[in-house]
Amino acid sequence: MVRRFHKIAHAHKVWRMCWPQVCLCAGNLLVFLAALLLHPAPAFAMGPRDEVIAGMFRCAAVGDVRVWLDCFYGAAQPMRAALGLAPVLPAQARLAQNPPAGAPSGDPAPRYQTTSEVLGCNTLGQDRQWLDCYYAAAQPVRAQLGLSPAPQVWPPLPAQEAMKAPVSRSGVGDAAAVIFPVSSRMTSYSFDRYGLFTVVLVNGQTWRQLSGDTNAAHWTKPAAGYTVQISRGALRSFNLKVKGISSEYKVEPVN
Repeated sequence: MVRRFHKIAHAHKVWRMCWPQVCLCAGNLLVFLAALLLHPAPAFAMGPRDEVIAGMFRCAAVGDVRVWLDCFYGAAQPMRAALGLAPVLPAQARLAQNPPAGAPSGDPAPRYQTTSEVLGCNTLGQDRQWLDCYYAAAQPVRAQLGLSPAPQVWPPLPAQEAMKAPVSRSGVGDAAAVIFPVSSRMTSYSFDRYGLFTVVLVNGQTWRQLSGDTNAAHWTKPAAGYTVQISRGALRSFNLKVKGISSEYKVEPVN
C-alpha cells in the first residue's frame, strides 16, 4: 500500500514538472494552426502558356468573329511579356481582360479549329515557337473573315530562276522567287481603322501589316522619307523594318 502511494506521488510530481512544457507545446500547436488558416498555401502558379490559353477560353464569350480575333490576339500578352516582346495593342488587351459577351455570329467551326490547333502547339519546346504556332492557329478564322492568309515559308530559288519569275500587280509575285532581304523606299503608306498599315514601295511591291502584329507604326513624314527592308521571319512570316526606327513589323504581300 505504501509502495503504491509512493508511485502515485511520484507520478503526480512528474506531471507537475511536465505540465508547463505540455501547455507550451499545445500553445505552439494552436499558433501553427492559426497561421495555416490565416495564410493559406499559395495557388499553383500558371506559366505564360497557361495564362494565354486561359485568356483564349475567356474570349469564347465574344459573339462577333472579328472582335473574337482581336480578343484572341490580346490573350497572347502574357507570353509576349515573358519573351520581352512589344505588348499587344491596348484595345486587344482590354478585350482579353473583359471580353464582351454576345450571341455567336457566323459558323463557329473555324473558332473550334483554331482552339484545337492552339492546344496542339504545346508539343513545341521553345516558347517563341509556341507563340508563332499560336498566331498561325488563327488562320481558319482569318479565312472566315476574308483576311489574307499568313505567308508561308518557302525555300528560296536560285538567283537565275528568281529573275525569270512572274510578278503580280503588287510587285511581289511568287514570294518564293523574291530575293530577300528587299530594300526600297516607300512611295505611299496608309492605315486602316485598326491602325494597321499598307505600304507601297518604289520597286512596285505592296505589303500589309498582319492583324496579329501588336507593334503600332507612328509614321508622320512623307512616304519618300522612309526606307524599308523586308526580310524572312520565323515560321510563316515576313518582317518589315524602317531605317532609323527600332520597331519590327510582321507583314504579308498584297496580291
